[in-house]
Amino acid sequence: MTQPNTSVLIDQAVDEAGTVDDAKGESLWMGAWRRLRTNVAFLIGLTIVVTFVVLAIIAPWIAPHDPTAEVLKPYLSQSNFVAEPRPGHPLGSDAQSGRDLLSRLLVGSRQTLMVGVLATLGGFVGGLVLGTLAGAFGGWVDAVVMRIVDVMLSIPSLLMAFSIAALFREPTLTTVIVAIAIVQVPIFARLLRGSMLAQRESDHILAARSAGVKFGPIVFRHMLPNALGPVIVQSTLVVATAIIDAAALSFLGVGNSDTRIPEWGQMLGEAQKYFDSYPHLSIYPALCIIVVALGFTLMGEALREALDPKSRR
Repeated sequence: MTQPNTSVLIDQAVDEAGTVDDAKGESLWMGAWRRLRTNVAFLIGLTIVVTFVVLAIIAPWIAPHDPTAEVLKPYLSQSNFVAEPRPGHPLGSDAQSGRDLLSRLLVGSRQTLMVGVLATLGGFVGGLVLGTLAGAFGGWVDAVVMRIVDVMLSIPSLLMAFSIAALFREPTLTTVIVAIAIVQVPIFARLLRGSMLAQRESDHILAARSAGVKFGPIVFRHMLPNALGPVIVQSTLVVATAIIDAAALSFLGVGNSDTRIPEWGQMLGEAQKYFDSYPHLSIYPALCIIVVALGFTLMGEALREALDPKSRR
């Protein structure tokens, strides 16, 4: 009885085993971008945000008139506080001053963008400090920081922003930014603290500790960079909230008191007195705020879904 040739069988088994495709790996952000390119909601939000930012940058050059000039004042009267639309002034004027409404809406986008971005940046920096302390040290430091955050979160955000803005002697654009930034701090702090606590027990952090890496490099080179992803995504949503809160503060009378410099929230607050007779003065800035807030919200929600491992398909 002849024995089978084992070398032939081994070679045949190896040949039939197949090969592994030599495909390149994909980073988290590249994978998210691949999914976002086909996400209709993200593309709509991105289009709105990009259009808003571009308009805010070039607004002083494309505005048909000086937003502070009372070019339509001769057309006002004691019975008519607002000039009607006419050639060169498609939206007419604002109330009583005779300033071109379209020019004020365009230039006001720059101030609105400034409020949203600077308030979000201030909240991000404050939350970064508190969240890093709580997530890196843990123990009593975490307990103290989180109790402060819990107290801030227990107060309605608009009520807290109104209280902070009312503390200043004279309301300005800076006071609005400071008030909204303080309100956003606990949101970023809690989110960053949770992300850093998840990083503390991960394999690469344990490996770094075993290798004798010091505490500082572990926090700032490994834990913090890997924990910033959700916080950056949250910042896109917070910009929308900041713009709405700024409009609410102006509506309540603690916004920027300088009416010469247009800002959508301030324009909405001024127009409330004339809503019965001239509702379009409120409708135009309100629509601008709603559309821009919707753009940031759509973009932020799509980013969060694309970066969430549970939502990947």
